[in-house]
Amino acid sequence: MIYLFIGILILMAFFGAPLFTVIIAAAMAGFYMAQIDLSVMAIELYRIADTPILLALPLFTFAGYLLGESNTSQRLVRLTQAFLGWMPGGLAIVAFVVCALFTAFTGASGVTIVAMGALLYPALKQAGYQDDFSLGLVTTSGSLGLLLPPSLPLILYGIIAQQMGGGVEISIEDLFIAGIFPALLMIFMLSLWSIWVNKKNPIPLIKFSWKNAFTAIRDAAWEIPLPVFVFVGIYSGYFAVSEAAAVTAMYVLVVEVFIYREIKLSQLATIIRESMVMVGGILLILGVSLALTNFLIDAEIPMKLFALCQKFVSSKLVFLILLNIFLLILGAMLDIFSAIIIMVPLMLPVALEYGVHPVHLGIIFLANMQIGYFTPPVGMNLFIASYRFNKPIVDIYRATIPFMLVLLLSVLIITYWPSLSLFLIL
Repeated sequence: MIYLFIGILILMAFFGAPLFTVIIAAAMAGFYMAQIDLSVMAIELYRIADTPILLALPLFTFAGYLLGESNTSQRLVRLTQAFLGWMPGGLAIVAFVVCALFTAFTGASGVTIVAMGALLYPALKQAGYQDDFSLGLVTTSGSLGLLLPPSLPLILYGIIAQQMGGGVEISIEDLFIAGIFPALLMIFMLSLWSIWVNKKNPIPLIKFSWKNAFTAIRDAAWEIPLPVFVFVGIYSGYFAVSEAAAVTAMYVLVVEVFIYREIKLSQLATIIRESMVMVGGILLILGVSLALTNFLIDAEIPMKLFALCQKFVSSKLVFLILLNIFLLILGAMLDIFSAIIIMVPLMLPVALEYGVHPVHLGIIFLANMQIGYFTPPVGMNLFIASYRFNKPIVDIYRATIPFMLVLLLSVLIITYWPSLSLFLIL
């Protein structure tokens, strides 16, 4: 009977049933067979709704959508180019930095490729970079920045990890701090590779000019303080994460609507609806997934999974290797929010048994998922870039492979050097 039901669920998913319906059906069946009252699912939804940090998700999402609809991307490019354009490979470094910052606020939903592509791809080609290099850079940078605050995937991982417990205290603030140096490592390694690969193709540099620098600062003067709300506000103890999200959302709203006037009041309803549809989908999947998680814990599924792993995997090193491979495949198949919600409750208890710190696991998880976005054959950013730049998907595959190899090396460093993520929080 149970195998028949599992088969039906797989067929439902295969034929396009919404993910939350598959999850909730599995949870209801599990509780029913365990003779547990289904009201436990409603209790779980209430428990999620009562989580204070949950407020940060819709607020940061709304702020990100506002930034995506405004000309923030253009001002960020001018600002970073004014200060970094004089360096060898300056424009490529500018692209990495800008895309990382933009993705941190807007999330890895393809917005970075769409918003930045129109600016950076022509600029890179005009500056003398090869077409494949420019195409690969913009495509792979579309998910760069997932480890930087206030990344929504970081917040979502933190919410789920807090619900799981495990005897180790996990805070969103710790995750924000832990992601900074791994993100900088990725940007640094990509920048070094970009300089090296273009050493025989001299690219004109942009001479530093105080006039250009001051002009760029003046143009972006209202957006430069944004990171302050997240970093200084949270780590000084003045704001909680949810309060910082509220201040950020209000600030962005005032700046983009009333100061820059790039978003009309008539557009706000559409932006709010689009951003909240995304948040609603995340919260719905989150609620039913945590109900399913409770059943899995009651049925001791994570412990059975760990016992199975122990039969074949005896060391932490091998476990981390297999984890990286699995996450790369998962990242190419599922969007990051679904992957976090579905897999973290299963992975976290197993990883804890192998001695992996939950904060470090979160950084490993997101670093792999970042690469999964452009992992052939079905990485989401590959298809977005193909559509955005009107290029055959095979050309996108070829262009992204060198960047993917560089990022894979950085993921290995992040995975096997936990102090890079944890030394500021332990």
